[in-house]
Amino acid sequence: MTTPDLPTLLASGEHAAFHGKPAAAVGALEQAVVLAQSQGLVAEMAAAAWLLGVSLGAGGRYGGALTVLAPLVEAGQVEGTAPERRLFGALSSATIASIHRQLGRHAIAREADLDALELTDGTGEAAFDALLGLASDAVGLDDSEEAVARLAEAGAVLPGRGDEWWRQRVRLGWTHAEVALLEGRPEDAAASAAEAVQRAEDARAPRHVSKSLLLLGLAQVSMGDAEAVGTLRRSATFAESLGVLPLIWPSRALLGAMLSEEEAESDRAEGAKSLAAARSAVLAIAGDLPPGVRSEWLARPDINALLEG
Repeated sequence: MTTPDLPTLLASGEHAAFHGKPAAAVGALEQAVVLAQSQGLVAEMAAAAWLLGVSLGAGGRYGGALTVLAPLVEAGQVEGTAPERRLFGALSSATIASIHRQLGRHAIAREADLDALELTDGTGEAAFDALLGLASDAVGLDDSEEAVARLAEAGAVLPGRGDEWWRQRVRLGWTHAEVALLEGRPEDAAASAAEAVQRAEDARAPRHVSKSLLLLGLAQVSMGDAEAVGTLRRSATFAESLGVLPLIWPSRALLGAMLSEEEAESDRAEGAKSLAAARSAVLAIAGDLPPGVRSEWLARPDINALLEG
C-alpha cells in the first residue's frame, strides 16, 4: 500500500475536521505532523498540529487537544520567530480559548484570546478568531458592552464578499445569537442562528450545522416556540452521527429536560434516554481532562445538576 504524501494527509485531515467526523481526522493529522517534522517543514507541521488540536477538541478530547496546542502557542511567542509560527500560535491560542470557554472557564479563555490577538497584526483569520472569541468570552462573563464591541471588531475583519470565509461567517452568526440571548432578544437570536444553519448547510459542514441548530433551539426555547423540540432533536442527531461530545451533551440535556415534563409516556421515555446520553457525554469529556480541570468541570452547577438528576 502506498503511504499518503503530506499534502494528501493535510487535505484529508482538514476535510474531516470541518466537513466530517473529527475523529476521522486524527490519524491522518498525526501522520502529517510526524512526516512534516521529519522533512523539516515548519509551516506544514504547525498546520497539521493545529488541525489535530481542532479535531481533538471538536470531539471532546480536550486534554489531548491542549497538549497538542500548547507548544504551538509557546513557539509563536518566541521573539523573532517565523511568521508562520506566529500565525499558528495565534490560531492555537484562540482554539485553546474555545476549549476553556466550552468548559465554562470564561476568564481563562479571555486571557488565551488576548494572547492570540497579540500574535496577530489585527487582520486575517487568526485575528478574527481571537476577536470573536473575546466577544464570546464577554458573553460568558455577562459583559454585554464588551461583547458588542468585540463582535463589531470581528465583523470588520471579514472580507467584503459573502462567499468567503464560510466558517468564520457561521461562527459570527453564533456569537450574534449569543449576544442577542444575553440581551433578552430571542427573536434576533433565532434569526442569526437560522442564518448560520443555512450557511453551514451550504458549506456541507455538519458539525457547524449541529451547533447552529443548538443555538436556534435555545432561542426557540426562550421564545416559547414549540419547534424547539424538533430543532434540538436535529442538533443532537447530527452531533451523535459525528461523535462530537461538546454538542451531544447540551443538546441532549436540554431536549431531555423539555421532554421529561411532557404528559405523553413516549415523550418522557425519550427524555430519559436523552438525559442519559447527555450524562454519558459529560463523563466522557471528563475522562480526558487533567485532574484539576476535571473536578472543576464536574462541579459546575449545570453539570452537577445533570449528573445528580
